[in-house]
Amino acid sequence: MVVEIWRKIKQKEFAPIYLLYGTEAFLINETKQLLLNHILDEEEKDFNFSAYDLEETPIDVALEDAETFPFLGERKVVFIHNPIFLTAEKSKEKVDHNLAKFEAYLKEPAPYTVMVISAPYEKLDERKKITKELKKNAELVEAKKLNEHELKNWVKERAKSIGIEFESNAIDQLLALVGTNLFMIASEVDKLALYAAEQKRVDVHLVDKLVARSLEQNIFTLIEKVVQRRLDEALRIYYDLLKQNEEPIKILALLAGQFRLIYQVKELSRRGYGQQQIASYLKTHPFRVKLALGQANKFTDEELSHLMVLLAEADYQMKTGGMNKSLLIEMLLFQLKK
Repeated sequence: MVVEIWRKIKQKEFAPIYLLYGTEAFLINETKQLLLNHILDEEEKDFNFSAYDLEETPIDVALEDAETFPFLGERKVVFIHNPIFLTAEKSKEKVDHNLAKFEAYLKEPAPYTVMVISAPYEKLDERKKITKELKKNAELVEAKKLNEHELKNWVKERAKSIGIEFESNAIDQLLALVGTNLFMIASEVDKLALYAAEQKRVDVHLVDKLVARSLEQNIFTLIEKVVQRRLDEALRIYYDLLKQNEEPIKILALLAGQFRLIYQVKELSRRGYGQQQIASYLKTHPFRVKLALGQANKFTDEELSHLMVLLAEADYQMKTGGMNKSLLIEMLLFQLKK
């Protein structure tokens, strides 16, 4: 897992070549930053760090740099971005890459250079020889979406690295409030660490006090209030969203999206699908599926079908301009309560 590779980097155990691939941008960026900061001192970065975009520059240029001795230092770092030739896609730019030279370098990399290849693609073309060679010779960092267990471990590791500890239920609450976006989670963990600098511990009360609710989380909570037939509290959340200048059409879209997820999760669960299978089938995060399953159990099939019709009607009225948009959702909430 990526956390293990980060541990090696912090212990200054470097590989000559890294391949960072996948669509989780935070993990790619964090790995690149860790490598750069642990390999080179600040004063070395001006001389011994370079980056190349392969949509604009041939791989040959990057290879020549990698094979050149570092200046006033023991190591150099070369970042290589957008190696589109590792995928089945065709590059929009007319750049010729000497892949034979690249293959030769992979077999005998310069001992004083750490090459970091960033491939932010969902899939690499495993049939290509260059992809096979790279995977065989590089340290692989798969930047995929983390599942719930991995997310919790990642929060623990990040907290530990900055000298604090999270209580288990505090991590649960953090993920429930923020969602699964690693950039947002990292920001909130760092903020909590500053506040908990003395006690070195974060509990659920501190999370509730400091962590900002995302719009999606507010929608989730609003639905919870509807489920519990607490319309006054649901309306209070809605009015607060309007005060924050959230657009009614966006609120309606998120409501519809959450109820659609609840409907789909309930149906797939009935067919015997597990949480991971549902997440894969719906192309959503397993943690979202887990939360939706909890809400799905509070609705009958008939109720969910009726809700989907109400939401579709509200969407049509909002887009055709039939009535006041904010009032439309208010009336919808009254209908959802029935």
